[in-house]
Amino acid sequence: MEAARESMAALGDAGLYDCAQTLGCFLVSSAPVSNEAGMSMKVESLVLHGDALHGEREFRRALSAYKQAMQYSKSIPRQATSSTRSSATPTGRSPSPNSSSLAALNENEVKFKIALCHSALREHREGLQEMEGIPSKVRTLKMNLMLGKLYRISRNNRAAAVCYKECLRQCPYVFEAITALAEMGLSSKEFSLIFSQAPNRGGKAPGDSLDAQRWWNRYVEAQCCIASHDYKGGLDIYVDLMQRFPNNVHILLEIAKVEAIIGRNDEATMNFEKARLIDPNIMTYMDEYAILLKSKSDYTKLNKLVHDMLHIDPARPETCLALAALWERKDERKALTYAEKSLRVDDRHITGYIMKGNLHLLLNRPDLAVTDFRGAQELRADLRSYQGLVRAYLALSKCKDALFTAREAMKVMHQSAKALKLVGDVHAISSSGREKARKFYESAIRLEPGFLGAALALADLHVAEGRNKDAVLLLERYLRQWADDSLHIKLAQVFAATNMLSDALSHYQSALRINPHNEAAKKGLERLEKQMKGVDPDAPEEDEENEADDVDGDQDDPELL
Repeated sequence: MEAARESMAALGDAGLYDCAQTLGCFLVSSAPVSNEAGMSMKVESLVLHGDALHGEREFRRALSAYKQAMQYSKSIPRQATSSTRSSATPTGRSPSPNSSSLAALNENEVKFKIALCHSALREHREGLQEMEGIPSKVRTLKMNLMLGKLYRISRNNRAAAVCYKECLRQCPYVFEAITALAEMGLSSKEFSLIFSQAPNRGGKAPGDSLDAQRWWNRYVEAQCCIASHDYKGGLDIYVDLMQRFPNNVHILLEIAKVEAIIGRNDEATMNFEKARLIDPNIMTYMDEYAILLKSKSDYTKLNKLVHDMLHIDPARPETCLALAALWERKDERKALTYAEKSLRVDDRHITGYIMKGNLHLLLNRPDLAVTDFRGAQELRADLRSYQGLVRAYLALSKCKDALFTAREAMKVMHQSAKALKLVGDVHAISSSGREKARKFYESAIRLEPGFLGAALALADLHVAEGRNKDAVLLLERYLRQWADDSLHIKLAQVFAATNMLSDALSHYQSALRINPHNEAAKKGLERLEKQMKGVDPDAPEEDEENEADDVDGDQDDPELL
């Protein structure tokens, strides 16, 4: 059977896992033998069979095969195994038993494979137990990375940091470890110290190493800035790195994601589109791009994006969330099923929790939305999870919890105009808090003069207090600098409320010239036209049409894309 074992190993190396696991069924079911050579062959066959099953994503069966291999290995006399333990291959396979000395199972490698199976099955505690059984001195790079992930999932950040640092000492370009350590609060100086301890691979010249360290340090600084919510600082560094690495899709996507988080939607959309021009098959953060297109009511582009993503990889969580964004306008409950599906695919996908929370708010389930946004915060708190939590608490009339959350956001993001505006939003709920709200909105505008969200909120406050003229003056001042459809819509609403219908009409039309897809402008214009005809805009129509048409009219249903 030795030739069959060698063929099975070759099939596995070639990625032909289906053939390998079928052959493995013959090898592992062969007649049992009691001699040491036969037992070693049985162990090797079980490990190879486990590898093939893992490649086929049959993790439960692979787990069983690996555990059987460990059990059989223990029955081999220790004298035979101890003399040859070091000869086991790094993949957990043993050399031929016909060689001069019997080879033992590489137990540490098989423990790692068992942990991988547990992790794939989301049995993180069991995976962690297996990984902790591997001595730290023999852990490879991939073992340290896996252990760091498992410690982080179990919220043991101190132990996770030790593992991630060891990864960077072995290779400073483990970007997953860089991101994780930045989120855990490691400073850029500490990163530089780790980089200096990394081996100089390939005997590179000092100049080449210095150049690599320069851009690596800048990348690390950007990660540290973003992890500490200094989004502007992180963006500035990323833009600087783009000069050194033009058309770098990774950096372009990182820029776009941060811009989406802080509400620079136009810039984020443009950068996502640039990334897709460079690499049309990119999937990373495409759910963020889909959400942006949905917010702009650009369903033509959103439909095309979803079509492309379904063609590239329908099983990715990003694809599920893009479908959720597409369905939100037509069927919020169906959109929710796609958001839930994204979390079944990857229960650590932050955007999935945020999308699910926003959908629960739309479905008037703020209690469930709180759980969703808390889930996002447990993974990584950002502005959107704070905003969602505040909205959910206000919907539940839990004003104290909303204020506490908004203040926490302001404390964490002390240089964020968005966080200041969030505190203002809570105060603006009650008439007694409007003066405080005004101060927070004005502070946000002073900190970030181009922050239209604060200007719109301040205009709403003026209207609530009967100062319509102040609201108009504020919005018109902003319009002189920023031609934005949201400013035109707000002005139209103020004019319509004061019965200045022709002025309102002009601004709704201006909003639609800027963004023909703007749903708020379309609905506002429809109401205004009824008002101008003397019809009650809130009266139900006799033959109200069901707006459950295809997203693009003539395009296919999203289920069939």
